[in-house]
Amino acid sequence: MQGFNKYYPPDYDGEKHGSLNSYRGKHALGDRARKIDQGILITRFELPFNIWCGTCNNHIGMGVRYNAEKKKIGNYYSTPIFSFRCKCHLCDGWFEVQTDPKNTRYVVTSGARQKDEDWDPEENGGFAVHDTDASATPNHQTKVQIPRLESLMDVSEHYNSDPYALSLKVRKHFREDKKIRKEKEKLDTEVKDRLADEDEDTIKDAKEQWRKGREEISLRENKRRKIIHTSVIPSVASSHRPSPRSTSKASSSPVDSLRARVLSNTARSRLSATTSMGICIQSNQCRQENR
Repeated sequence: MQGFNKYYPPDYDGEKHGSLNSYRGKHALGDRARKIDQGILITRFELPFNIWCGTCNNHIGMGVRYNAEKKKIGNYYSTPIFSFRCKCHLCDGWFEVQTDPKNTRYVVTSGARQKDEDWDPEENGGFAVHDTDASATPNHQTKVQIPRLESLMDVSEHYNSDPYALSLKVRKHFREDKKIRKEKEKLDTEVKDRLADEDEDTIKDAKEQWRKGREEISLRENKRRKIIHTSVIPSVASSHRPSPRSTSKASSSPVDSLRARVLSNTARSRLSATTSMGICIQSNQCRQENR
């Protein structure tokens, strides 16, 4: 019994009883330890394979869980061997399953029969998985895996044979990076200090130079727009003038009239685009001058 409620009776003595479990005469694991004096612990056990019960001859699937009696029955070198005694849920029969550390598996010892579902790779053109015979023929591990492991070990020895030299190389690389980073930080601080020490006259001169540069750029843009405007206007006007030759051929060739119409629309769209661009640039210049 565990004292979750933190209640200690008046006759409880910590030095005499040690804990509430010993005071109540209960084990810390409760009813699971009812056979602990026999070395048996009740634990939850899940079947690792399919079996047939030896009493009722019913099939019990893999993964069915039981409250098994776990008991240590021996050792394989330093690894303990445990047995799990379970009661069939379909009848009153008992069956026992033991661990097999030598072959890393479970074995049914009594009361049931294991379903044989082992797949032999040798019978299907493969190599043996558990080959403990030293005099056996070379298998897949000796043919493929061992040379690969040896090559990996050689590479590891090549790169880890001299840790001091590798550490020296890495630290040298870090120092070079740190030196470059310090130089960049020094240049940045110098620029910041130079900008912080400038007076109001220097700031005004810089603003004046910036304004003159903007004016020169705007003048060049205006000249370019005037040239484009003068080159586009005559072409538009000439396209709108109906010539006697075109009127005479309009009825004869509709393709020529359609081409002339497309050219006039193209010229008109270019003119509208250039005028809108000039208006936007002028508005931006006015905003900057107002600022």
